Amino acid sequence: MALFGSLFSSDMAIDLGTANTLVYVKGKGIILSEPSVVAYHVKDGVKKVLAVGEDAKLMLGRTPGSIEAIRPMRDGVIADFDTAEEMIKHFIRKVAKRSTFSKPKIIVCVPHGATPVEKRAIRQSVLSAGARRAGLIAEPIAAAIGAGMPITDPTGNMVVDIGGGTTEVAVLSLGDIVYARSVRVGGDRMDEAIVNYLRRQHNLLIGDSTAERIKTSIGTARMPDDGRGSSMQIRGRDLLNGVPKETEISQAQVAEALAEPVQQICEAVMTALEATPPDLAADIVDRGVMLTGGGALLGQLDLALREQTGLAISVADESLNCVALGTGKALEYEKQLSHVIDYDS
Repeated sequence: MALFGSLFSSDMAIDLGTANTLVYVKGKGIILSEPSVVAYHVKDGVKKVLAVGEDAKLMLGRTPGSIEAIRPMRDGVIADFDTAEEMIKHFIRKVAKRSTFSKPKIIVCVPHGATPVEKRAIRQSVLSAGARRAGLIAEPIAAAIGAGMPITDPTGNMVVDIGGGTTEVAVLSLGDIVYARSVRVGGDRMDEAIVNYLRRQHNLLIGDSTAERIKTSIGTARMPDDGRGSSMQIRGRDLLNGVPKETEISQAQVAEALAEPVQQICEAVMTALEATPPDLAADIVDRGVMLTGGGALLGQLDLALREQTGLAISVADESLNCVALGTGKALEYEKQLSHVIDYDS
């Protein structure tokens, strides 16, 4: 029977992110990576899901009155229950088209700062989306495993996971968290900072998707050496006379716009270092700090952090997928990592 069960069960690990959701299937790796966005049609007070993921993301900020496109996750936790459940269901179905014989076991990662209520919400959503069992794993642990750090050794490892909604800074040793701190700064806050900067300095209003495009193409965490850097054309609405206009934005301006969120990330790292026991701090000086998450891809962020802390800072290989890969590894090597997966609460 056990064999029969294992033939058809496709256990999964889900990285339920504020910006993107990734699904890892046991034995197969990451199969799905889509934006955490759901679009639905509202008619006579009844919601009907129209699109999830990529298709829904295109609708963000561009919907007519009868259609709403929302992101059910905020700051790494569920902000809108029903929609989050629909989204998880959709992704699970998309991955497990063929194997409908048994309910999968699913491990989900949660931010370290999540309250018991928020954890229960995530567990409930996964169970009602059709899981047999729902395990939770702390995001920093998953990120460190995914980045290939030797977290089970008795040495200190520091990981900084910069996601869409939160940045988690954690010091790990012997496979568990010694110190962790979650600050609600991430990719979204960077996008907001760019929008606000352009509104203040240039009287130009741009949408979130434009802000994200600026961040990914010319975003940088420190001033370019020539004081200007490369530039790109952007379009938005002129707030003075209300008409759409096109203008140019340079890297130096983006660096100025992002100064505050970058500073907050640096401060979180500094606070974590102050709170680290001396022996582990010595290990961190040896090994340096590992950056993971989509935010780690921000240009020169490692240099900005190195200037602040004086430590060696490296960016993980597949930083976008680290958390999903780590959660997947926890699923594959469940016996060795059972102490970090929490199945009951």
